[in-house]
Amino acid sequence: MIETLGVPALIAAADAAAKTADVQVTAYEKADAGIVTVYIWGDVSSVKAAVEAGEAEARKVGQLLSAHVIARPDVTVATMLERLRSDEKKTEGDGLEPVALDVETLTKLSVQELRELAKNTPGFPLAGREISAANKADLIRLLTELKE
Repeated sequence: MIETLGVPALIAAADAAAKTADVQVTAYEKADAGIVTVYIWGDVSSVKAAVEAGEAEARKVGQLLSAHVIARPDVTVATMLERLRSDEKKTEGDGLEPVALDVETLTKLSVQELRELAKNTPGFPLAGREISAANKADLIRLLTELKE
C-alpha cells in the first residue's frame, strides 16, 4: 500500500507501480484531510519493486505519507481488500482475484478470524450478534455454502 497527501501524488505512484512490475493496482481509499491510499496486489518481490517505484514517484509529484508491503496477507485482509475493490469497481472484471475459501483454508482460521471474515463477506446469511454467537463449524459451513 502507498499513502499520499492528495490524489495527484497517488495517481503518479499507482502509475509508476503498475508500470514497474507485474502487479495489480486493486483499489484506493480516501481517508480524511486529503489522505489517500492505493492497494497493490501481486507476488511479494513484484509488490516490493512496485511500491518502491511508487514511493519515489509520489515524492516527486507531491507528498508521500507512508508505504508498506505485507507479505502473504491473512485471508481476512485479502477479503477486506476484495470487498473494497468490489465497492469501487463493481463493473470492472480485473483486479484482485477472489480469495479461495475452501474447507481446508477455513479450518486453519481461528473462530475470531472466521467471524471477521463472515462480517466482511457480502451476502453472509448471519449478521451482528448472530455472527458473534456462531461456532467454528457453523461459520465454516455457512462460508462454504455461500461460496457454492
